[in-house]
Amino acid sequence: MSDAGSPTEPQERARARAEARTLTAAPDTETERIPPHGEPPGEGRAGDGEKRKPEEPKGPFSFLRELPVLILVAFVLALLIKTFLVQAFYIPSESMLPTLRVGDRVLVNKVVYHVHPPRRGDIIVFAEPNPVNEPDRTWWQSFTHWLTDGLGVTQDPTKDYIKRVIGLPGEEVEVKRGTVLVDGAALHEDYLSDIEDLSDFGPHTVPDDAYFVMGDNRTNSQDSRSLLGDIPADRIIGKAFVVIWPPSNLSWLPRG
Repeated sequence: MSDAGSPTEPQERARARAEARTLTAAPDTETERIPPHGEPPGEGRAGDGEKRKPEEPKGPFSFLRELPVLILVAFVLALLIKTFLVQAFYIPSESMLPTLRVGDRVLVNKVVYHVHPPRRGDIIVFAEPNPVNEPDRTWWQSFTHWLTDGLGVTQDPTKDYIKRVIGLPGEEVEVKRGTVLVDGAALHEDYLSDIEDLSDFGPHTVPDDAYFVMGDNRTNSQDSRSLLGDIPADRIIGKAFVVIWPPSNLSWLPRG
């Protein structure tokens, strides 16, 4: 016998069914909310989630904040390119007339001779083959010297030379009244100065791992016939391939 006032079992089942119908009919306020008039779909009310902050407009001089970084990157790239890939050189003398004139600037490929050795007729730039002993430098002095020399700030135009490759390692070079003979065969040279050269030299055998070079202006060139001697391969900086300055002299430098 049930207590007074307690709901009967049929009443509880009826109440449970009524609550289930109420829950099923109620709309999901989170997923089915109809946005008010003028509010774009998907936008929540103020306070629904985290409000996004509007982006600050960039001013006309905002790029100035990035300028120092851009300059530093460009500086480093230029230094790396000049050190390892391509470098410009100034022509200080008349030894390569008429091919190159005083004041010309040429670009030198520093990579090509890591692919193949110098070839006859190439115009090459090389460092002083008989360098004097340089004074000892501190690490800071060595770094600043490398930096300024790489940028061309303190580059000495007399410490590097530009000449044409004539004799290869192991070949015999001889000059008879201006005519160059390599292993007894005369070279055809259509790049020479108009000034006639009647000098003699040799015969001379080029050492292994060295090259015999001469200027195109044979009567006014300090080269392998004189104090420079044979050029060791490890003193060669690279191959000159184009004149870039002045614009009136812009031209490629083909092999002879």
